[in-house]
Amino acid sequence: MLIAVVGLNHRTAPVEVREKLSFAGSHLKEALLRLKEYPVIEGCAILSTCNRTEIYAATMEMDEGMNAIWDFLSRWSKVDISQIKNYTYCHTLYDTIRHIFRVAAGLDSMLLGETQILGQVRIAYQEAVEYESTNRVLNTLFQQAITVGKRVRTETGIDQNPVSVSYAAVELARSYLAGLAKRSVLIIGAGKMSELTARHLVANGVTGVIVSNRSFDRATALAAQFNGRAVKFSELYRYMEEADIVISCTAANHCVVRAEEMSLVMEKRGGRKIFMIDIAVPRDIEAEVGQIEGVSLFDIDDLNVVVDKNLAERRKAAARAEEIIEEELEEFMKWLGTQFIVPTISALKKWGEEIKQKELKRALNRLGVLSEHDRKVIYSLANSIVNQILHLPVIQLKRYALTTEGHLYTEILQNLFNLDVPGQKPKKRKLSEHPEKVPDAK
Repeated sequence: MLIAVVGLNHRTAPVEVREKLSFAGSHLKEALLRLKEYPVIEGCAILSTCNRTEIYAATMEMDEGMNAIWDFLSRWSKVDISQIKNYTYCHTLYDTIRHIFRVAAGLDSMLLGETQILGQVRIAYQEAVEYESTNRVLNTLFQQAITVGKRVRTETGIDQNPVSVSYAAVELARSYLAGLAKRSVLIIGAGKMSELTARHLVANGVTGVIVSNRSFDRATALAAQFNGRAVKFSELYRYMEEADIVISCTAANHCVVRAEEMSLVMEKRGGRKIFMIDIAVPRDIEAEVGQIEGVSLFDIDDLNVVVDKNLAERRKAAARAEEIIEEELEEFMKWLGTQFIVPTISALKKWGEEIKQKELKRALNRLGVLSEHDRKVIYSLANSIVNQILHLPVIQLKRYALTTEGHLYTEILQNLFNLDVPGQKPKKRKLSEHPEKVPDAK
């Protein structure tokens, strides 16, 4: 059984191309069933996110299998195959396994070590199982990829250091306020960065969201996403008296929060501290605000220092993650090798048995009438010859099955003896493609 992946992501294709080759949830079942209709495809799964689309397939014949995937993508997207190939990458067998392990671990993501992709891999697998498009090899591959993704995060902590400005702001707030549960936030500005920051805050326990923007309609729309409330920009300082956290990110070319007014706000807060983050460039909050007692103020430069430091930590973790992936890859390749070996050994023994029976019949016909003792001696001789001839290949094949190249040696044996192995159709490889050094027999 051979496995392959054809895909595209944020590095290989612009969004207008990714859109054409995406598979929305409502169409995924149809896509999987149509792909599975190709006779050469034994199993398939589709991982489709906003940043990537990847088709994983199990096949008995690699060239035919890859052509089937290209044809399917072209028919589905109505894009010429030659154009699709310009934006996609493809991996086979060994590289396919390494690729999905890296994807699940967050090493192939736009944001190094991000956690969302692991859940997306799990969902892609569950949907493929639900729609009965997978097979045993793909099931094991995806299950192991999910395990690898969990192991990488557990052992390296690669996802513990925030590397986005919006999330770094949330982590700073969490550390200064000793937690975010039941805290309230005032968001100044209703742009994308404000939305992202608010989303992270709510996900981490903030329960009260107040949004203020010069456009009250935009403030209302953003507040509605978090069951919050919108307030007029002219009432900004009044609501600062309530909030635990202030996040400011407007497009103004001047400061919108000034020290003089903020001093009055702090007097009315009666000693309650406030945490303020200014993400805007140019800055929204006067630097002097940070000197007011009870105010903790951070700007974009402070956040970038945190992000740079955390990114360096993630890169260190990624190096360890790559080691884990190589360990898991070797183990999976050994497992894959064992999947070839049992039916191949059975086919080899069947081949030997058929030759033995044919030659025994021919020899006994020529010898004529024999005593029972003589017939037993001849049968014993034939059995002994066949068993001894096959003994070393079987023993060696079992040894190779426990290496990362076990599947290759199994295919070689199938081709050398022209074995008919049920459920397997090995690729006819060139001699140069096979390993040149064979371990000595013991």
